Amino acid sequence: MAYITNQDIEDLSVGAALLGTGGGGDPYIGKLMARAALEKYGQVDLLPLDKVPDGMNLVACGAMGAPTILIEKMPSGDEIGLALRTYERRTGRKVDAIIPFEAGGINSMMPIMLAAEARLPVIDADGMGRAFPQLEMETFNVYGVPASPVALADEQGNAVIVETKDAAKAEFLARGVTIRMGGQSYLVNYGMDGATARRVSVPGTMSLAIGIGRTLREAAAGHRDPLDALISFFRTTHYETARVIASGKVVDVSRREQNGWSVGVVTIEPFDASRRPVTIQIQNENLIAEEDDKVLAIVPDLICVLEADTAMPITTERLRYGQRVNVLGIKVPPIMRTPEALDVFGPAAFGLKKPYAPLEA
Repeated sequence: MAYITNQDIEDLSVGAALLGTGGGGDPYIGKLMARAALEKYGQVDLLPLDKVPDGMNLVACGAMGAPTILIEKMPSGDEIGLALRTYERRTGRKVDAIIPFEAGGINSMMPIMLAAEARLPVIDADGMGRAFPQLEMETFNVYGVPASPVALADEQGNAVIVETKDAAKAEFLARGVTIRMGGQSYLVNYGMDGATARRVSVPGTMSLAIGIGRTLREAAAGHRDPLDALISFFRTTHYETARVIASGKVVDVSRREQNGWSVGVVTIEPFDASRRPVTIQIQNENLIAEEDDKVLAIVPDLICVLEADTAMPITTERLRYGQRVNVLGIKVPPIMRTPEALDVFGPAAFGLKKPYAPLEA
């Protein structure tokens, strides 16, 4: 079993920002909090999904809310531990391991913080393979794990339990609580055993995120093209395909808070004068990239906006006029492309009129 080092935290913060497809919360804040937790409580083991014992009692954890809130409303660091204790009291079961509910931004860091405090391992997997804006958009939910009970906590020491019969209703109620907690909450839910986790999780996403960060760091140190290095790295992973779908300058960013999400549109003027402007629709994460009426990439495949020179990911709340960017499309694993999965987090689930078209097609 490997353990998570301080260098892993640095690399993970970069990889999680990329897998977050613009959302998932500010990874820099998460990085600082995860490093502080390791210094205070000691090392955290990273347990491969295929090594999880059948009877191990797992829970998922992460943050809920609009990513832009984190810029002004810093977490105290105590919220996620309070959510776990509240969950354990409600269920009467001791938790044996932590699994991220998404592989993106701060939500790849929260499990490390919680695991360090509770002295538990983190599972090298998650329930989204990227970041999605809604609680029901999990492979856990797609393949039959109940979302409830959901334990939410905030920086004021408030804790709430939400119990419903379906994950979409849990999202609706938890989102309402989160709004009243100031737009950001920290939660624990999706309890399951190890045998179930192996069946319903996207494997290897924590180590994938660390590998992304390591690839970009080593490319910079070796004065190699970081974008080429990144695309080559993805060929060696279970995500397989990554390709540039647009390159240009950000010329417009429209963004607002709506129902607890950050929503908006970013427009990119291509460097190639023969191409039309590219628009990306946002709901916390990047959902669809289009050139006029042509779909370049669409959920659940990843749409990642990267700095043109460094290939470092740019989260949606940090997009600005004048940035020179490449937009990378990345294929998701098969577990995220089944008909059942597309029903939950495919284009129609976001109200998009365009059908799903695989990136490689």
